[in-house]
Amino acid sequence: MNIFVTGAAGFIGSNYVRHRLSKHPDDRVVAYDLLTYAGNRPNLADVEDRITFVQGDIGETDHVETLLHAFDIDAIVNFAAESHNSLAVLDPALFFRTNVLGTQGLCEAARRAGVARFHHVSTCEVYGDLPLDDDTAIFTEESPYRPRTPYNASKAGGDHVVRSYHETWGLPITITNCANNFGAYQFPEKIIPLFTTNALDDKALPVYRSSENRREWIHAVDHADAIDLILESGRVGETYHVGTGVELSVAEITDMVLDELDKPRSLVEIVPDRPGHDRRYLLDWSKIRRELAWEPKIEPEAGIRETIRWYAEHREWWEPLRARAPVAEGTATWSRGD
Repeated sequence: MNIFVTGAAGFIGSNYVRHRLSKHPDDRVVAYDLLTYAGNRPNLADVEDRITFVQGDIGETDHVETLLHAFDIDAIVNFAAESHNSLAVLDPALFFRTNVLGTQGLCEAARRAGVARFHHVSTCEVYGDLPLDDDTAIFTEESPYRPRTPYNASKAGGDHVVRSYHETWGLPITITNCANNFGAYQFPEKIIPLFTTNALDDKALPVYRSSENRREWIHAVDHADAIDLILESGRVGETYHVGTGVELSVAEITDMVLDELDKPRSLVEIVPDRPGHDRRYLLDWSKIRRELAWEPKIEPEAGIRETIRWYAEHREWWEPLRARAPVAEGTATWSRGD
């Protein structure tokens, strides 16, 4: 299969490329990425000789269409997105340009080129949030979209664009809404790599006042495995949730980082919440389990501890990236994306 992977140099995209090639070594992968601050070509260094890398914007419809024809692309997997919730508060226009208009441009290129499958990667955050005091509350694939932040709204808009191309022109799409991802190669602005790299340098860990807010966690490799299965066997036009059912609070993540690195609790710095900070996400992923027999393989707590150790052992990877973060340390209210 010839696959066009957008956002391929980012965190989840690079993990997917690596996973896809391990499972399907004969595939031809075209890795497409604009290389914004969070796109890091060295993320693909270990597979560089097995891919074709092209730098570009998903919104450049004519250019993308030319590439789709040139490489005889069978399937597109779209990871390309602005994803930093805190940055979206400061620059919402950037998020709507990429996540809505960029997605539309990519869909149009796919439609013109007659691509056989278009998979779009979304997030649990399009549904809004769940109460902390009701453990039975959960999002299903039929839950209404109620985004509460510019990032969430931009991702919701992108989902609607993808569905509209399926309903109007028959573009053969699938969509996944996933839990919070963790793993190697995540840009050090998100909670696990940020807290880990800060703790390693004995710097403050900016913990929001709402530290009991919870997220569902999934390893990026498990997420990649689910997408791979959906691309091969998922039903066209369908949405699938990808989760684990394992929730951990910000406070629990903080404790895991400090414990794993043997660092003191005095590094914790309580900071004000960002605007629109969601309380809780949890996905019902029974559909993908029932239809495709998918199950996550990596237990989140063990995987998070392994991830913390990965950052501790790969300073040469993350240290040069710190200066590229668009939100300066010290903007206390909106200094972290999770």
